[in-house]
Amino acid sequence: MPWTKVYIDKNEFENTLAKDGLRGVSYKAALNEAHTQLLEQDSNVFVIGEGVDDPGGVFGSTSGLCERFGKDRVMDIPIAENGLTGIAMGAAVVGMKPIFVHMRMDFLPMCMDQIVNHAAKWHYMTGGNVNVPLVIRSIIGRGWGSAAQHSQALHSLFIQIPGLKVVMPSTPYDVKGLLISSVNDGNPVMFIEHRWIYDYIGYVPEEVYEVPIGEGIVRRKGNDVTVVALSQMVYETIKAAKSLETKGVDVEIVDPRTIKPLDMDLILESVEKTGRLVIADVGGGFGGISAEIGASILEKSHTLLKAPLQRVCLPDTPTPASPVLEAAYYHGEDQIVEAVMKTMNAG
Repeated sequence: MPWTKVYIDKNEFENTLAKDGLRGVSYKAALNEAHTQLLEQDSNVFVIGEGVDDPGGVFGSTSGLCERFGKDRVMDIPIAENGLTGIAMGAAVVGMKPIFVHMRMDFLPMCMDQIVNHAAKWHYMTGGNVNVPLVIRSIIGRGWGSAAQHSQALHSLFIQIPGLKVVMPSTPYDVKGLLISSVNDGNPVMFIEHRWIYDYIGYVPEEVYEVPIGEGIVRRKGNDVTVVALSQMVYETIKAAKSLETKGVDVEIVDPRTIKPLDMDLILESVEKTGRLVIADVGGGFGGISAEIGASILEKSHTLLKAPLQRVCLPDTPTPASPVLEAAYYHGEDQIVEAVMKTMNAG
């Protein structure tokens, strides 16, 4: 299945998919194509957000859409996140399907009342009579010295909210299919993208397709240890697995793709096979999705693990701006290798 593979650079892609005549595009181009096809097929879909009509088009993900579909369907907004989230939510309640682009997740806290108390609740409070088909795209992850207010990964905040779905696609195939699924879902979806994977290339069919929300995938089969990797950490884990293979360690990589609903059945199946677990997240550890996965494993069985689980998460501190401190703050391949070897040596 070519869509299970991940490719970090163009050369790697050209040596694999391209030689078989398969179509490959970047993560940002797959996002752009999903927007285009959604706008073409459904007149109720519109895109709204700061900079969506700029030449850069939110790192390329919305470029060209305004020229093609017009400012009535691809519209720039003022810097007024809370009020505009309310407008998008209201549009969804009356039958429209807004894709609201919050380029910086750091500013979503301004909109928590609209998201938490309204978008997530109206379907329940109306006895199922009102749907809120609102998709909120938000970008997380390491910037370029973006520091404490422009590079936070707050995705775990939203798994606490009944009525919200939270999607974190890692590959070009999944980002297109999951965006289409999210817009068609009928419920509010937090759609979380990592800026460092926008240029990564993978197999993407040209036709319209959906990836089911709530279904994870095994990116790499292995027998010794399970690594549950989220978003950009999938790529770091792929690199770590290649390194660990030289040490005789066979890593299985599970990509949940969505964290609410979370495919715990797939994770449990993998852990039952390997008996060891590492969780690699792009956000903080305390009270986060990695803690939820760990607790769910222990609820299943306290004897399932042969060794204590390990977590690779961000430190519990604001993001530094200094390049030297930033390099120390963010985790990746080396820390995953260390965590895997720690659990392998513990039992």
